[in-house]
Amino acid sequence: MEKRGNIKDAAGYKEAVFLREEEGTTGVGMGIAIPHGKCDAVNAPGLAAMVVKDGVEYDALDGEPVDILFLIAAPNTKDNVHLEVLSKLSVLLMDEQFLKDLKQASSKEEFLQIIEKTEAAKDAAEGVAEVAEETPKTKKILAVTACPTGIAHTYMAAESIEKKAKELGYQVKVETRGSSGAKNILTAEEIKEAAGIIVAADTKVPMERFHGKKVIECQVSAGINKAEELIDRIVAGDAPVYQGGSEDRRKEVSAEKESIGHKLYKQLMNGVSHMLPFVVGGGILIAIAFLLDGFLVDMSSLSEEVKANFGTITPAAAFFKNLGSTAFGFMLPILAGFIGESIADRPGLAVGFVGGALAANGTSGFLGALAAGFIAGYLVNALKKVFEHLPKGLDGLKPVLLYPLLGILFMGGIMTFIVEPPIGALNTALNNGLSAMSGTSAVLLGIIVAAMMAVDMGGPFNKAAYVFGTASIAAGNYDIMAAVMIGGMVPPCAIALSTLLFKKKFTQEERKSGPTNFIMGISFITEGAIPFAASDPLHVIPACVIGSGLAGALSMAFGCTLMAPHGGVFVFPVVGNALMYLAALVAGTIVGAVLLGILKKEVA
Repeated sequence: MEKRGNIKDAAGYKEAVFLREEEGTTGVGMGIAIPHGKCDAVNAPGLAAMVVKDGVEYDALDGEPVDILFLIAAPNTKDNVHLEVLSKLSVLLMDEQFLKDLKQASSKEEFLQIIEKTEAAKDAAEGVAEVAEETPKTKKILAVTACPTGIAHTYMAAESIEKKAKELGYQVKVETRGSSGAKNILTAEEIKEAAGIIVAADTKVPMERFHGKKVIECQVSAGINKAEELIDRIVAGDAPVYQGGSEDRRKEVSAEKESIGHKLYKQLMNGVSHMLPFVVGGGILIAIAFLLDGFLVDMSSLSEEVKANFGTITPAAAFFKNLGSTAFGFMLPILAGFIGESIADRPGLAVGFVGGALAANGTSGFLGALAAGFIAGYLVNALKKVFEHLPKGLDGLKPVLLYPLLGILFMGGIMTFIVEPPIGALNTALNNGLSAMSGTSAVLLGIIVAAMMAVDMGGPFNKAAYVFGTASIAAGNYDIMAAVMIGGMVPPCAIALSTLLFKKKFTQEERKSGPTNFIMGISFITEGAIPFAASDPLHVIPACVIGSGLAGALSMAFGCTLMAPHGGVFVFPVVGNALMYLAALVAGTIVGAVLLGILKKEVA
């Protein structure tokens, strides 16, 4: 690829490939590996292949040697061309005969001919499918998946819907709205031709494009666990017709309406999902500042006045602390702004931002910002009602003058005179109470927040515990976040260990995918446990909840603290009492794994 001009810096590209490998093996099993690197060392996309006749050790997911490798070079651009190549390769490589032919190719010319022939046949088959007359088994089903963090649930729901639709014989396309943006976006033509649309989302999704179509709106977890039921309803026409309204107001003409609880949860999660990057980035930078001062400063030689500035004593620490604090400072305005935006669309954004900033600068803090977000949304919707009878010629004046001017004015009055006094007092009392917690009460709190992380593994309980942990960091209570994170790390780790210790309790597919949960667990990605919990919730969830609760209790009992709101083992250097924190993680993992071995039945 270097000779062809795809790569301008071979050493830099090689470094990127190995860095990607450190994140997790690209040996996907069946003797296949697809290493890849995306970096500035790449001029243009490139793909190379190699067949190793006798195989080579590769640390693949199934533990088998690799005898065919594809190496992808991707330029550092926004289009993520390597993901498209990976996707297409993965589909082709599912054909066992194609894979066998590639391995037996006697020359590079024959190797290329096999690929071209197979790809042409696949494209032709897809072309025939697209023009086929629609029958009950060729209906096109569309879906949109989205979760607050845009990492795991989004893509797991998409995979579940795609897999089940193809299994049932239907055409399917799923738009994913993840952390890196919207992918596989549904076109107007596809929406027009679709039998219906499944919107499996726990955060806001653009809906006006679905006006007049049959749409099922549900939680993203339903997309993972109830894909077949949702598809059957779409095919049967058992879905309400979506009616878009002016200024993106919407109303379903159906007796089956979205529950108030789920609607409020989606609005809250819209704020949380936009807030998280500021919390995670800012929190880790602040933690690095404390770490630097801890390494570079002899605290015993400093006066109490200087010690009070810990985290800004050295220039390097001061730089990180200032940067992290600036990012962290956006947390509450962003939270309130995007809750308001999810309720009242763009006009609610500015009003929510101001309400969140007032909460951040006052005493109501996180609770005040939550209230401000919902107040902003419904306040702006009320203003829309008031001004909807104004002459059409003034429509352009509403969003740029009337809504922000009156919305911010009313928000200021509500926050200052109604929200701040009671919620500020409540928030202050809560923070003082948390700071004073010790002994049994602290251990009990650790059990509760850690167990909540394992109850639904990314759902409402999990998110509530996580948001509580991040809010506690902002208030200076770092032990709660430590219990929260360890509670989220235990479920995937316990499942991974259990698949190794109690192989008869898991299917062959679960045993193969189980060990990858170690990587997800130590990276604080609880969602890796979801497929196992979904297949056997009555046995898996209780075992994980007990393991997580134990780890959270031990974290509190050992006085562990965490100033970074994410990162798993990668932020252990900034954990207070890191050795005992690791011991708590190991204890929770072992208990959870053993309980899984006891509770689960042997697989026939």
